[in-house]
Amino acid sequence: MDYVRIKDMEYKRILKEDVIASIEKCLAKVENATCPQDLLDARNEYNKDSELLGTMVRLAHTRLNLNSRDEFYSAEMDYYNNALPEIQMYDIKFSKAFLASPYLEEAKKGLNPLVITMMELSLKTADERILEEMQEENKLTTEYGKFVSELTYDFRGEKVTLGILRKYMQDNDRETRKEACNALGRTLKANSEFIDTIFDKMVKNRDKMAKKLGYKNYVELGYNIMQRTCYDKDMVAVFRENVLNDIVPVVTRLKNAIAKKLGIEEMKVYDDATYSENDPKPILDAKGILNAGREMYHEMSKETSDFIDMMFESDAFDVMPREGKWTGGYMTYFPIYKQPFIFANFNGTTADVDVITHEAGHAFAYYVGASDMTPELQLGGMETAETHSMSMEFFAWKYIDKFFGDGADAYKYKHLFSALAFIPYGTIVDYFQEIVYENPEMSPEERKAVWRELEAKFRPWMNAREIEYIEEGTRWQYQNHIFQSPFYYIDYCLAQTIAFEFLKLSLEDYDKALKTYIAHAKRTGNYGITDLVKMAGLKSPFEKGALSEVAEFCEKLLEKLSK
Repeated sequence: MDYVRIKDMEYKRILKEDVIASIEKCLAKVENATCPQDLLDARNEYNKDSELLGTMVRLAHTRLNLNSRDEFYSAEMDYYNNALPEIQMYDIKFSKAFLASPYLEEAKKGLNPLVITMMELSLKTADERILEEMQEENKLTTEYGKFVSELTYDFRGEKVTLGILRKYMQDNDRETRKEACNALGRTLKANSEFIDTIFDKMVKNRDKMAKKLGYKNYVELGYNIMQRTCYDKDMVAVFRENVLNDIVPVVTRLKNAIAKKLGIEEMKVYDDATYSENDPKPILDAKGILNAGREMYHEMSKETSDFIDMMFESDAFDVMPREGKWTGGYMTYFPIYKQPFIFANFNGTTADVDVITHEAGHAFAYYVGASDMTPELQLGGMETAETHSMSMEFFAWKYIDKFFGDGADAYKYKHLFSALAFIPYGTIVDYFQEIVYENPEMSPEERKAVWRELEAKFRPWMNAREIEYIEEGTRWQYQNHIFQSPFYYIDYCLAQTIAFEFLKLSLEDYDKALKTYIAHAKRTGNYGITDLVKMAGLKSPFEKGALSEVAEFCEKLLEKLSK
């Protein structure tokens, strides 16, 4: 198959009026159907048009991320931010008509049951009553994204991006880390009025949406928007207790041991990413990391070899930081081209290698699942998608010396330890949001107090005292997901526990584990996460006490890697 380079993909604005006319045409076919096949044909036409719209919106969004100063794509996203909620109202009309059709039961025989579940969820998450609020949410998230992407941080006489500052926040020298962390705090403090105000607007706007739709608060609506079909808030609460009871004690013991080894009397926020006196760093530059990644995937399997060649031939990476480029990293997918794309900001740390493993894991799942992917389901919920990426990180261990040379074991130690230590942090992010959305009238100071309380409970090994602004309980203010993707973050935690199981299997029989993983990725979103876990022969993270074995496995492996 010939792939199109991202920069060569033709972009054109999809007009709201044209989309609505197309949906109305499909809607008429549903309403005038004379057999189940008419219903299925209307759905196929509807999905084809949706994929075209989705591709163009993602192109505009990605190109704006690559250059937030691009006035053309900024205007395009402004257009879509207003148009998409209106289009969604017609999507709802289509779903309502489809679900009300007298031919539905027969048509179901040709559909994945989750397709119907997703349609039912869509009716619970959008409505003409909240059209203005949906448009406002899009406007606020875009405003926030542009704002943080253009922020620079004064560090040692230079203005640097957050991606570059993060490099210094992980430096081997403790004073450098502290200085960088304080630079972050100073910038956040200088912009605290904007950050507090826009988040308050987001919370109240989302709460208004929920109450207009009949929800008690935004929490349940947020879960439905995340398309969670097989677990709920109560199951997440069980997972949270598992983290507190089984993961937190292990991480606390290990963190205290590191502090003692490094002679740190009191571990601070800027020490949290430090695991030794000389943390491993890639032995390669950005180009070298990309080339080593290509070599790794060639050696791993036929499927991964074909995948990585496609990524390079289509120029599907943009990894270097620059002013005006949005912060962070992600993988996106352009449906009509069946083409993944990886966006990142390399900074010379181990995180650069994670891009070629984690984000490529997402892209690989799209690649191997493209032919069997159900349009409405794609890769499934975010927790499913993250199992693909986080597990691929561990399958890369076999080849990690390509990136770190003699420091390969040191990298494995840091990678595993940071993954384990991440789970309490990710749990805080999710718990914080639950509390905030259950109490939308909280003041900025009350929200900060909630963060401090949660951090003391789930990360007792460290604190933020004497770090400018961060000490007030503001670590969450540079976690983009909290602003732009409510309730996404727990998916990382759930996926991480599943990835640990793939790591265990890979250490026992690599080839067998890799085949199990590829089969898991090929199933994409055609099954819920609880079913996918069972099909892969893994343990559900929602079972009470499910993390005790994970914690024990990780602790023993970390002890082995530290010798």
